[in-house]
Amino acid sequence: MNDVMSQHGDHPSAQRMLAVQSPIIPVVGDLIRQHPGTISLGQGVVHYGPPPEAIAGIQKFLATPHHHKYQAVQGLPELLDAIRSKLARDNGIAMCDDQRVIVTAGGNMAFLNAVTAIADPGDEIIVQRPFYFNHEMAITMVNAVPVSVDTDGQYQLRPDAIAEAITDRTRAVVTISPNNPTGAVYSEAALRQVNELCRRHGIYHICDEAYEYFTYPRDGQSEPVPHFAAGSIPGADQHTISIFSLSKSYGFASWRMGYMVIPEHLETAIKKIQDTNLICPPVICQHAAVGALESEMRQDNERTAHLHALTEVHHMVHHKLEQLGDAVDVPPAEGAFYYLMKLNTRQHDMAIVEHLIADHGVAVIPGQTFGIDDACCLRIAYGALEKDTVAEGIGRLVRGLKAIIRP
Repeated sequence: MNDVMSQHGDHPSAQRMLAVQSPIIPVVGDLIRQHPGTISLGQGVVHYGPPPEAIAGIQKFLATPHHHKYQAVQGLPELLDAIRSKLARDNGIAMCDDQRVIVTAGGNMAFLNAVTAIADPGDEIIVQRPFYFNHEMAITMVNAVPVSVDTDGQYQLRPDAIAEAITDRTRAVVTISPNNPTGAVYSEAALRQVNELCRRHGIYHICDEAYEYFTYPRDGQSEPVPHFAAGSIPGADQHTISIFSLSKSYGFASWRMGYMVIPEHLETAIKKIQDTNLICPPVICQHAAVGALESEMRQDNERTAHLHALTEVHHMVHHKLEQLGDAVDVPPAEGAFYYLMKLNTRQHDMAIVEHLIADHGVAVIPGQTFGIDDACCLRIAYGALEKDTVAEGIGRLVRGLKAIIRP
């Protein structure tokens, strides 16, 4: 402690926080503000806003004074009912008596709830590399140990490698499908293997499904790649924690609405955590969420239209990246709205990000923040902008990389 105090003055921060990486999005955001006109292909959000039924839900909230008081820590009964219906309809998760739904302030809070509830200091949580940086940060914040297992060259799961990484201290395996940052969609077979591994070892399978609706057809096919929810596997209810978000599918990013499906035996612990941090999820946003989820037929049609538009952007981005030829490797990205490309250069990825912003007016995210320390990688996010703006941004990116990565 004396060494920490001598370096940081008389009021040092907690030692564990020194091990937590700084969030990359605000760092890149600062660089963008220093260079007006930069097109950001950085943050993973959608360009459209909430459906009208969500706005109508806010009007209902405002009409009742009682709504301004604290509500149930786990969420409003009407929202919980709407979520259970959605889980059965869209995910094949038929809630049983031994499961609970907890509404959270976004998917990230659901993940932090989960790792806080299941892990003691020194316990291990297995994540897939490249990992989602906020997951790794949350694990470190609770004094647990993130153990990264490399995915394959196509960013797909390697169940055998996951099995080898399990120790007596392992408490959970985390999967994200469709994936952030890679855009990979994990196969049903691989997710079943991982879920069975967790059942056999008495550990949890944490499934982050924030991008559940965002999948695209493979070349030559008309139907999107299917998304599979491991929580739908018979017998998975006691060791599977499924995390969902309204941020992407309903354009709710700043509203902070998510939820988690948990085994009943974790309910008390997670309610303690949530009551301490939040007391209850924002009630005004819960009413908006009820409206959005209950607009089932119209919302399905609107989501299909949004996904069709994103599919066009997805293919356009891939086509433009092909212009870089052997300078980059772009593994398949069949979901979410990301590409994580590998650059054939020895240059540092953050230096390239800074160069692209300053000299070419386009921003992306460096691979180092996703745990990639042995290659130069950049994540491209294409969901936040209209098609024409994405096209201009990708054009700047391609021209910039051609200038930066010389043969």
